[in-house]
Amino acid sequence: MRIRPALAVPGVAAALLLAASGTSATAAPFGPAGIPSQKAAAPATCAAKALRLRAEQSADPRVLHVRVTNRSARACTVDRIPTVTFGDLDGAALPKPAGESGPYRLAGGRSAYASVLTIADRADPEARRVRSVTVSADPSLAGRSFTARELGAGATVRVWEPLTTWWKPSVAAADRALGLR
Repeated sequence: MRIRPALAVPGVAAALLLAASGTSATAAPFGPAGIPSQKAAAPATCAAKALRLRAEQSADPRVLHVRVTNRSARACTVDRIPTVTFGDLDGAALPKPAGESGPYRLAGGRSAYASVLTIADRADPEARRVRSVTVSADPSLAGRSFTARELGAGATVRVWEPLTTWWKPSVAAADRALGLR
């Protein structure tokens, strides 16, 4: 089979140049006569003081519900994957579905929700017990720590191979992403 040079295929050369430059075709769409059009500026990263974080134990003792609210009037962005850490244990909850960081737009006055599966089996002998959970809407922000009692989880939270959903528009959507509903 003979491979055809990519530059001989119309449109592929432009796509390759955009890919090589790290720019997507939607980042600077072309208007009439091939002149790049202006793209609306993406919202800035949310300032820590503009965000309110809440977390609580759900009816399922293996699951925490997390909420971030943009208290400002303007849209801003947080990371699409909340950062959830447990006491003094290393690492953070893994995202479900798996994926990389990216922006999540949060309109002014609006909230987003995530569900965190702390442990699959509460009787797991490898389970760790922690007295606090820290949640951040963006890894560049310090976040907020919640004691197990503040979460409504008792004296400790059991944790082993935790998972967190990406931010979702509702608690129900976050629970569905974990496969709970």
